[in-house]
Amino acid sequence: MCGIIGYIGEKEAQPILLNGLKRLEYRGYDSCGMATYLPGKKALSVRKLPGKIKALEELLARKALAGSMGIGHCRWATHGAPNQANAHPHTDCKGEIVLVHNGIIENYLQLKHVLIRRGHKFRSQTDTEVIVHLIEDFYHKLPFEQAVLKALSKLEGSFAIAAISKREPDKIIGARLGSPLVVGAGRGENFLASDIPALLDFAKEVVFLEDGEYAVLTKERAEIFDLAGKPVKRAAVHINWDISQAQKQGWPHFMLKEINEQPRVLNDILGQRIPDAKEGVYFEELRITDEQLKAVNSINIIACGTAYHAGLCGKYILEKLCKRPVGVDLASEFRYRDPLVGADTLVIAISQSGETADTLAAAREARKKGALVLTICNVLGSTLVREADGVIYTHAGPEIGVASTKAYTAQLAILYLFAIYLARILQVAGGGESFVKLLSSLRSCPRLQEKVLENQNTIKKVARRHSHFGSFLFLGRNVNYPSALEGALKLKEVSYIPAEGYAAGEMKHGPIALIDEYRAVVCIAPSSRIYEKMASNIQEIRSRRGKIIVIATEGDEKMKGLTAEVIYTPKVDEFFSPLIMALPLQLLAYHIAVKRGCDVDQPRNLAKSVTVE
Repeated sequence: MCGIIGYIGEKEAQPILLNGLKRLEYRGYDSCGMATYLPGKKALSVRKLPGKIKALEELLARKALAGSMGIGHCRWATHGAPNQANAHPHTDCKGEIVLVHNGIIENYLQLKHVLIRRGHKFRSQTDTEVIVHLIEDFYHKLPFEQAVLKALSKLEGSFAIAAISKREPDKIIGARLGSPLVVGAGRGENFLASDIPALLDFAKEVVFLEDGEYAVLTKERAEIFDLAGKPVKRAAVHINWDISQAQKQGWPHFMLKEINEQPRVLNDILGQRIPDAKEGVYFEELRITDEQLKAVNSINIIACGTAYHAGLCGKYILEKLCKRPVGVDLASEFRYRDPLVGADTLVIAISQSGETADTLAAAREARKKGALVLTICNVLGSTLVREADGVIYTHAGPEIGVASTKAYTAQLAILYLFAIYLARILQVAGGGESFVKLLSSLRSCPRLQEKVLENQNTIKKVARRHSHFGSFLFLGRNVNYPSALEGALKLKEVSYIPAEGYAAGEMKHGPIALIDEYRAVVCIAPSSRIYEKMASNIQEIRSRRGKIIVIATEGDEKMKGLTAEVIYTPKVDEFFSPLIMALPLQLLAYHIAVKRGCDVDQPRNLAKSVTVE
């Protein structure tokens, strides 16, 4: 949830740390700070404050930090309000140790009471500060590295840390348990970060720490060990993300940039996965054999937030093509209900980051019960990727906007492709000719997405006319019921307007009581076999004076007679329509939020990667 960056080398650390924090601000933006070692004074110096990175940058312009080693942090508050005292980095009583931390220490209160009795003085309400005082407690008897390990052995919960000491200023120590940490290798310099975007300007070769490992970084080398001190040898991974993908490139917001990237992302996915429609779908990295997939009798999808909505679409997709029952669970609930999964169950875990705490825990529970676990993920080498039996990468590139857009449609695309792939293995869904037809329809979707984006001004005008409404209802049917849920979530995330998504058939079972002239209702009604039923729903809303926005298919004159607010989309096979419907819903949410003056890239209280429960 928070961002960590560390640097040791020959260059000035401050601009490198600041650059990394800017790349990580989507992970936490309540407060921020950094610390460097000042060789001339043989001391550590800290700058930190509440607010965003821009405020820290202004502070550093007045009070710069010298030195070629340091650590930085951007925070998403858990324990303690976002203020200067609670901002990271944290120091020990003597000012000899500085530390930053992601995660949650569950036994921090017990540890804090013990440390207070030993004379330690605490300055914050955070759980993090316990760690630096624990290290201090052991440091008078042990070397820095051993003191850190001893302190970590006392912690319960999850953590990724980076720590430096003025007594041993030639090293940075990083460690992880349940929160991601990446080492970046350079020439005469090394880096530590919680996520890849922080390193894109400086290092393309990275090593992902596993749970229960720590790294010791010096200028010359980066060594990895397990928490027992045993060396770990692991090959570096080359990151091929382009730095331009993590920059706005003239767009006013990352969210709008990433909405507009979706046709290219989808086209890249299809080009890579379907080199020849007649040859089928290609998954180079899958790691799961055809024989294992042939043994699958049921499928469970686990995910959180937007990925959960992609999973709900996946239920319709997989059941239609593969003729296997599909259950979809919120990952946060899956492991607490004693799920009935076993050796004949395929569990599909969907996560953009591959570090989502609830999804990780659910995947581990599924594997413990003997299920085959496949992850759909965007981040190379992430924890979920390493722990699953198989992986399919979405290859959407870095997604910086907190509200997911291109990652969502990339996940949908992979679910369509995997369903076709699995159906062929299971020999269902009508044979080779129908598979070629399905793939041909799928290949047309990037161009259809481009046509939606050509209509952005119309969507913007509709959004602005409805930005004053106090609440919204989103309705969809069949495969677009999840689209309604996702549309409502997007609006809530970026505009803070209360919004609900419903299956339109459920409207008369309660939600109809909410409809009046003060509520806007977004109806997803493309051409489909259930079109007339959606039209009936719209008539019911109209008779109750609800303010209706319809997303309909080009040429649909009937909808013009029901409401003045129609957003037209190109004609698409109903089965693939969620890939198209997502874009006007995202643009509607974006433009309403912008009109209301909201920070669409960094909505309040939200973080990009939820790495704690």
